[in-house]
Amino acid sequence: MSALSAIRSVVDYESEVDKITQFLEKFTDGGGKKQAMEVDDDEEGIEMMAELTLGEPQQKYKEVLQQVANRTADTVEIALDDVRRFEVENSGGHPPFAFNSSLAFRIENNAKAYVELFSKAVDKMMPEPDASAMEDPEADVLDVIFQARRDRDRRDREALMGGGGKGAAAAAAEAGPGGAADAESFPAILTRRYTVKFIARAAQKAQAVREVGASQIGRLVTVRGIVTRVSEVRPAMVVAAYLCDACGSEVFQEVKTRQFMPLSQCQSARCVGNRSRGKLHKQTRGSRFVRFQEVKLQELTDQVPMGDIPRTLTVHCYESTVRKLNPGDVAHIGGVFLPQPYTGFRALRAGLLADTLLEAHHVRPLKKRYDELAAELTDEMRARLAQVEEEPDAYGRVSRAIAPEIFGHADVKKALLLQLVAAPTKRTRDGMAIRGDINVCLMGDPGVAKSQLLRFVAKVAPRGVYTTGRGSSGVGLTAAVMRDSTTGEMVLEGGALVLADNGVCCIDEFDKMDEADRTAIHEVMEQQTISISKAGITTTLNARASILAAANPARSRYNPRLTPEENINLPAALLSRFDVLFLMLDRPSAQDDLQLARHVAWVHTHGRHPDDPASAGIDADLLRHFVASARARTPVLPRAVADYVVGAYVQLRQQYKAALAPARAAAAARSAIGATTPRTLLAILRLAQAHARVRRAATVASLDVDEALRLMDAAHVTLDAQPAAAAAAAAGLYGDRRQRTDAVSAVFAILTRSLATARAAAGPAGSVSLPQLSYADVLGRVRDAGFSEADLSRCLKQYEDINILQTNVTRTRITFVSAPAAS
Repeated sequence: MSALSAIRSVVDYESEVDKITQFLEKFTDGGGKKQAMEVDDDEEGIEMMAELTLGEPQQKYKEVLQQVANRTADTVEIALDDVRRFEVENSGGHPPFAFNSSLAFRIENNAKAYVELFSKAVDKMMPEPDASAMEDPEADVLDVIFQARRDRDRRDREALMGGGGKGAAAAAAEAGPGGAADAESFPAILTRRYTVKFIARAAQKAQAVREVGASQIGRLVTVRGIVTRVSEVRPAMVVAAYLCDACGSEVFQEVKTRQFMPLSQCQSARCVGNRSRGKLHKQTRGSRFVRFQEVKLQELTDQVPMGDIPRTLTVHCYESTVRKLNPGDVAHIGGVFLPQPYTGFRALRAGLLADTLLEAHHVRPLKKRYDELAAELTDEMRARLAQVEEEPDAYGRVSRAIAPEIFGHADVKKALLLQLVAAPTKRTRDGMAIRGDINVCLMGDPGVAKSQLLRFVAKVAPRGVYTTGRGSSGVGLTAAVMRDSTTGEMVLEGGALVLADNGVCCIDEFDKMDEADRTAIHEVMEQQTISISKAGITTTLNARASILAAANPARSRYNPRLTPEENINLPAALLSRFDVLFLMLDRPSAQDDLQLARHVAWVHTHGRHPDDPASAGIDADLLRHFVASARARTPVLPRAVADYVVGAYVQLRQQYKAALAPARAAAAARSAIGATTPRTLLAILRLAQAHARVRRAATVASLDVDEALRLMDAAHVTLDAQPAAAAAAAAGLYGDRRQRTDAVSAVFAILTRSLATARAAAGPAGSVSLPQLSYADVLGRVRDAGFSEADLSRCLKQYEDINILQTNVTRTRITFVSAPAAS
């Protein structure tokens, strides 16, 4: 078998260091007139505009090196766009560059090697620290070691000059011909007080995790995803220091892999000259450690193909990139894609296979926290924000900017705006926290854009997590116990509610969740914590998130003939934790249907929502800054307004008590929709404070309380459509069935029982086609139950209007379009 032929690299790395040195010395940025030059990017097939800076030069990287020398900075970030622009400026007017002749692209394709080349160039150019920085230097352990080595070499040179013997000769050999400190005995990484990081080109597209393949090993790539797990910051050893017990020399060993073999015998010139085999002892103080953090990056939901599960990429963060990400952050992470061999027993099973990781160089979160947005306002954004806030109807205008593609739902959008703004969280003297986050539930018919509203809120919120009820388990919502791949310890991995900490958690199909999984969020909705006691881990996690849930009624569509409790199949303990519960019904209306149809047709024709003069100029970015500005305020509750709230709450309680007739007291007491509880008082206070924040008010006024009461009343206004049916159903809950239901509901119950009987008789073959019943058979059963054919006709008409059943022209067959459950 012939050996593989050796291929010599065509890149001269010594000349590359000279080019890098020239770039660091001569690159200038800003301060003058800029002239654009068009440059072709051969690899990506795009055109890039390079800016030539003319005028007063600002030596960007020389200033950075001076900061590193003064120990005010510890990172040298190299932007590849700067390297590319420097090449354009010094091209002599002959762009574009071929792929192999561009330094920027060579760095991008072999980033790991060029980190060392840039470090060598920085070592050569490192300036002396300023006098002000040397006045009070902070000496660390390595400074002490270097000074001790210089003092020892000075004494050896003096002894050599005084005519020493073999020991002096060995010391002279160790000191070198120059008589200076032995720089070769110190690894280069030990003497460097900085790290070199690359920033990818702006034209480089961020990729999904599954798009990064083997062809990009060693390249500088940018990956987009959501952070699911962040480890603790631990020290990682890069240089191991040893002390010889025979000659007293310090020996340093550079560590480049996860596992290494420690040195045991001293190989210094002193021990070799004396033929002594000194034993080395590891010294922790003389070793160098860097900050290390492991991050798990997962694909976003829009990046996962249908039927696949999200893929995860391991990201290793060192030094300046640690503590930049938190679970739930959506970020662009630029770094070097590298293979990582397995170690230990896993290496025996893996064979030639290797794992992959991303060594992070640059981290950019896509959504900033509210406090960061408020602190980083630009002059342009501040002017736009002031223009919106100074308008008299800023509350209504900004609320219309929420999901402008969705027609109508003005009150729902106002409630969502108040949910984003929220009320300030209060903490009493004894440490009890009173939540300020507002929980909203959207209950309604299919096709009223509940899911689109949830997705928009999850996109606008800085920390928004979108999940579905059927695809979420109790562990997936709270926290799961996992084994750390680095240390092997049992750790907690936060679920959707933990990832949405200080944000909004949107749960779609809330009614489809299992009851055991639904009870997992009871603690989160009121206490905003998650108590964990599993696998020997007992702790409490923060879940300070607002819950925005969307659910369908029990029989897919809201049935006005049934009571709200029968329509909304959710426990009262859960419903009472929602501050606002909206019932969004799909009612036929000629005027509303015409406007809705025109709105949808416009969106599909033009690919955007119609221009609304009220919300013109308010995009998602301005909306996010408006919310951040509002959340920075903390309105107080005056005594007069507090008395006003107390009076309004007492009045609501009295109205609720007056509505409880003796005959239906038991049924109404079970109602979670119309009940006024102490949690209703807290909801009024939270909505009023959020409205005061939107008004930029320092105190809560009575108009804020009126708006909170109006929203809560508008949320339940659809219940007024069936007061007689609800009262009749509540009046005879424990009496005869004929007394507690009207004729239409009783006839529909006969239809559902007949359908169940027909399905049982047909067997499995009967589930293939749409379920049908004979009109004559149904009419006979209706008459046997004491109802008339007019009652049957009225029932069929009402349920045809809501698209549950249909009858043929000759009225001989009844077909169920949406088959109901048997009652």
